[in-house]
Amino acid sequence: MEIEIISFGKIAEFMANQRLTVDGIKTTAQLKDFLEQEFPPLAGIKYKLALNKTIIQETVELKSGDTVAIMPPFSGG
Repeated sequence: MEIEIISFGKIAEFMANQRLTVDGIKTTAQLKDFLEQEFPPLAGIKYKLALNKTIIQETVELKSGDTVAIMPPFSGG
């Protein structure tokens, strides 16, 4: 399965935007675990995931071609 990963802010400093081909990863929770192993600094940062431009709070099933954005905390102004 191929997933596009987009990162923002300080996360983009150590994790460039990229396309990942992942096997055995079916949910956003599994993807988070995988990314935190591949990019250890990510494990120490609070962040949110957006799946296909929608911020998600719970575990969601992934499909090939999905876009996942990884966003650090932000506030409005």
